[in-house]
Amino acid sequence: MEGLREALNGCIYVDYALRIFLALILGFCIGFERKSRSKEAGIRTHTLVAVGAALFTVVSKYGFGDVNADGARVAAQIVAGIGFLGAGMIMHQKQVIHGLTTAAGIWATAGVGMAAGAGMWETAIITTVLIIGVQLLLHTNVKFFMMKRFFSYKINFCETEGAQEKLRKLFGVEKFAMLKTEKKENALISVVTVKTEKYVTEADLTKILTENDFIISVESFTSDTE
Repeated sequence: MEGLREALNGCIYVDYALRIFLALILGFCIGFERKSRSKEAGIRTHTLVAVGAALFTVVSKYGFGDVNADGARVAAQIVAGIGFLGAGMIMHQKQVIHGLTTAAGIWATAGVGMAAGAGMWETAIITTVLIIGVQLLLHTNVKFFMMKRFFSYKINFCETEGAQEKLRKLFGVEKFAMLKTEKKENALISVVTVKTEKYVTEADLTKILTENDFIISVESFTSDTE
């Protein structure tokens, strides 16, 4: 690696181009892993983030010649800019948060691009390997690394004697994530949110509704992990 750098000293613009090209390759690798899992941000997004971060870093560090300026100022704004991009990928829907890992991956990819743009080739490559390694490792079936999966259900029911206890047994929970009760037409109607590791199929939900008259409706949410 050092020999390659010395050979490029006579052609500094080739060096800049290779830094950006390295960022492109590393961003592509990270994006390919994400795309293979059908995530929101895939190859193009990660590649462009890495290339953009590398370009801004090169311009920030070398683009102003001998001007007496803080060369790290532009690069510092990359972190804030990527924060806005990542925030746009995080969605909160029906009490379930999506996109946190994707946003964190974009943020880390920008760091890889900055490292490549700054000429820290080894750091950029090693970090890319670590990012992909963590993503792959945490998706394996090794029990130690497996995340707990939870399923959420919103249940409307008539507040009768023993109704809440029966719901806890049906869905295998000790307590409700949320409980709201109001009076409608001389009857107490409750709405509860249940978060459980127990997966209830559509057929099971239909059976639960059929066999328990006090339950008005059950709505299932997308599963999430902890």
